Amino acid sequence: MKPLAEILRPQNLTDFYGQSHLLNDNHPLKQAIDNQQLHSMVLWGPSGTGKTTLARIIASQVDGHFEQLSAVLDGVKELRVVVENAKKFQNIGKKTILFVDEIHRFNKAQQDGFLPHIESGLITLIGATTENPSFELNRALLSRLSVYVLNLLNEEELDQILDRALEHESIALTGKAPRTQIINASSGDARRLINIVEQIALAKLERLDADSIGQLLQEKISIFDKGGDVFYQQLSAFHKSVRGSSPDGALYWMARMLVSGCDPKTIARRLLAIASEDIGNADPRALEITLNAWNVFERVGEKEGNRAIAQAAVYCAIASKSNAIYKAFNQAMSEAKDTCDLPVPKHLCNAPTKLMSDEGFGKGYRYAHDETDAISHGQTYFPEELGEQQYYVPTNRGLEIKISEKLKTLKQKK
Repeated sequence: MKPLAEILRPQNLTDFYGQSHLLNDNHPLKQAIDNQQLHSMVLWGPSGTGKTTLARIIASQVDGHFEQLSAVLDGVKELRVVVENAKKFQNIGKKTILFVDEIHRFNKAQQDGFLPHIESGLITLIGATTENPSFELNRALLSRLSVYVLNLLNEEELDQILDRALEHESIALTGKAPRTQIINASSGDARRLINIVEQIALAKLERLDADSIGQLLQEKISIFDKGGDVFYQQLSAFHKSVRGSSPDGALYWMARMLVSGCDPKTIARRLLAIASEDIGNADPRALEITLNAWNVFERVGEKEGNRAIAQAAVYCAIASKSNAIYKAFNQAMSEAKDTCDLPVPKHLCNAPTKLMSDEGFGKGYRYAHDETDAISHGQTYFPEELGEQQYYVPTNRGLEIKISEKLKTLKQKK
């Protein structure tokens, strides 16, 4: 028996709900479908947004041969068979449209296998992925594909799909509350919504009100995926909330990740990066407080430890911000790569042997602790060819105000 999601899968664009931003008459994708001038593409979006369905509908709109591969189950051997079949159909004037589900699961070498056949026009490739193509597809393949982004379905679209599913299963819900529960539990995922309706049908509930539906649903399954794009977007939102001095935003995104199963140490690691990248010397205590929070987590466990990490997140959010260290280090790294062949000035070298001393290594070096204020004013610290540089420019925030004053004093005495 087919799953309900497969039974209800739309066969044409009229019955396809969602993605109106791609399927309006003015969009290049819709125009390509209407004109039967398909091009190779990748459909990128979360689960349950219609990637596979849309690919099948697109293929059915064009007079051609349709093939399908799954990157989970298939490999180079199966692709060779597709290519041989495509050549046969080409001989009788038919194009081959190849749909590859979860294309991101093919490794880089396997992805290269598509290139000559796309370029020759033997196949038109439609890939589907839940992962960011920028990271998961190699550049050569990505450059030959148009990327179309599919969005999570909104409430109105889910409501229409819910009507179809309920009608098919002859289910009559009591009031609006159960509908809202089902739509909220689906999290924009049409397949999940249909699966919920199927579960309700199989459960043969005596009552179909909010209480019975709520008990069946129990706790909403999170869309969090610790290895996927959703995870990195949530982590990005957390980072940007802290950087933007929003303690409430930081707490929200931290909580979103935790309730979805994220390892709290992942959040602690990101906070450590924030403490040096976005706070730096404006408030050096942020680094210490974040390290202490991680230490508390390791000592007392998750429940109390999460509160310590939350405390650190709030502190980092309200701390004075400076990326001066971050920019200075990046500039120094860039300069170092460009000048990696310049020798160390002799006065900065050690002279552990008499020969090296005779050659002038270490000559002219002034020991800072023997100088006034323990500063050897006028001493140079860069290769002669490069000259003295300034990478670190403190901000006028937090402790860096005092650091800036100190650096100005040092420069005046040089």
